[in-house]
Amino acid sequence: MSKAIGLVSGGLDSSLAVMALMRQGIEVTGIAFVTPFFNADKAKLAAKAIGHKLIIETISDIHLQVVKTPKYGYGRNMNPCIDCHALMFQLAGEQMVKDGFDFLFSGEVLGQRPMSQNANALKSVAKLSGFADKIIRPLSAKLLETTSMEESGLVDREQLLDFQGRSRKPQQALAKQWGLLDYPASGGGCLLTEEGFSNQLRDLFQHQPEATVAEVELLKVGRQFRLSAASKLILGRHRSDNEALQQQMKPDQTKLRCQNFSGPLGLFCGTADQNDLDTAASIVASYGKGKDEVEVDVLCITNDKEVVRRVKPMLRDVSRKLLIR
Repeated sequence: MSKAIGLVSGGLDSSLAVMALMRQGIEVTGIAFVTPFFNADKAKLAAKAIGHKLIIETISDIHLQVVKTPKYGYGRNMNPCIDCHALMFQLAGEQMVKDGFDFLFSGEVLGQRPMSQNANALKSVAKLSGFADKIIRPLSAKLLETTSMEESGLVDREQLLDFQGRSRKPQQALAKQWGLLDYPASGGGCLLTEEGFSNQLRDLFQHQPEATVAEVELLKVGRQFRLSAASKLILGRHRSDNEALQQQMKPDQTKLRCQNFSGPLGLFCGTADQNDLDTAASIVASYGKGKDEVEVDVLCITNDKEVVRRVKPMLRDVSRKLLIR
């Protein structure tokens, strides 16, 4: 029995790719990666439903470097899909060698994404991964060159598929035929494809080229305000944001909260310039219950040292201009 390990997201395409191989009697293991931009939640659900083994690996640091300097550039937003897929194939390939799998696979469909899944892009992904001769794409295999796995009999080419294009109707019809009835809607799995998040990430890289995973994680919390080239403010929108900021902030960072009025928690990031701190305090005051007051006291805490800044709440129209969105 041949053994395959492949990239799985838990979506319709990767699930069908798994099933196409399993129906041939191939032992299939999926591998799903976790970064600040996507998780393995859907992959876990799909693996349980279909009944295949699943490896989950966190690759935040190495993936962040790819996002910062992709060889093949970005898609519409900050999504370096070709480089990202190549990295995942590279890591899956290393797992393949380590654990004695015979080949790699994915649920990629020829022409489904014009930039990252055309024929040239699929070849670029395979070449960049370092395992080009070990990759098969079961959903479009009959439209692609015959692989060594098919030639050697590890995989029966006749039982593979010939899907292409952006329509999901053929996949949906096959899923129904094969009894795969519960799967997530397409898209929405990667934050790098979202315009708002991409704008925030681009701003972070511009002002902090050495930004770490922890700083990227903070982009997923609250409203982000660019105060100056050296500093920004993150402001909670609701209780869960406030709790996340409280958990993720470092002791030497400055947190801000209105002293005599309820309101959101703010996190000041960057160089502690006094003018920027006053601006941050004014924004925090403007989102609290004292937004209509002439002046509000805002408590600023750094390394357990407390300082009160009395500021005028900033007009909402003014603060909106500082929003990164």
